[in-house]
Amino acid sequence: MKTNKSTRPPFTLHPLPFTLMFLMLLCWSCTDDNVLVEREWEQEPVWEDNFDGSGAPDAGKWTYDTGYNDGWGNSEMQTYTDNPENVTVEDGILKITAIKNGNAYTSARIKTQGHFETYGRFEARIKLPYGPGLWPAFWMLGADIDSNPWPGCGEIDIMEGKGGEPDKVSCALHGGYPQYSVSKTYGLQNARFDTDYHIFAVEWTENCIDFFVDDTLYNRVTPDDVAGEWVFNKPFFIILNVAVGGTFAGYPTANTPFPQTMHVDYVRVYKEKN
Repeated sequence: MKTNKSTRPPFTLHPLPFTLMFLMLLCWSCTDDNVLVEREWEQEPVWEDNFDGSGAPDAGKWTYDTGYNDGWGNSEMQTYTDNPENVTVEDGILKITAIKNGNAYTSARIKTQGHFETYGRFEARIKLPYGPGLWPAFWMLGADIDSNPWPGCGEIDIMEGKGGEPDKVSCALHGGYPQYSVSKTYGLQNARFDTDYHIFAVEWTENCIDFFVDDTLYNRVTPDDVAGEWVFNKPFFIILNVAVGGTFAGYPTANTPFPQTMHVDYVRVYKEKN
């Protein structure tokens, strides 16, 4: 029996003073009349991957983006592959590894497109890679991307890391016409995201998106917070990847250690109770 899986109930809060707990519950979710109420989610996930096998990710749940694709729109440096040295399941963990070979870089990007697309609470337990120029991410794109190209399809960044700032992550929304971006950073105190696992989550309904690190709600976005069309009221699919270089995380330096791996313990999706 594997012991690396988190057995903590997904929505159990750490002990907190009553006043702080009360304030957290007040801001747990949002409604159109600005009355804040607690959201309730089904206890059993409607979709999950606990990466219990070995070898390639489950082909019934994941597919790949491959190639260089002109830097994927962000001046990234890596070529994505489906090679086992870049993406594999081992000892109950999905491992996405960025590798340097001379002046070239390879990594992997997997997605649930065509397999799973819906609303809900999306969470993943992840340990991030370290090093300047590394850009790990757990995010989503609108399922209509083939007929409605970015930014019209919308993008929900549940977690983006900068390998050179291992104590910080950020979340973001991108979308609409005119194109807009809304983001926020979350930092740890006396800890790092590359030395232990953390749970990154989004609770997403038609008109409200909440972002979490572990049990901390640190950002909420509604249609009133964006400068263009709200495009988050439709199905999205999940993406996990590690980019090298790019406009968000900067570029590798001589001090960036390779290879570097993002470790994913699980990905789970819960639906809201009726």
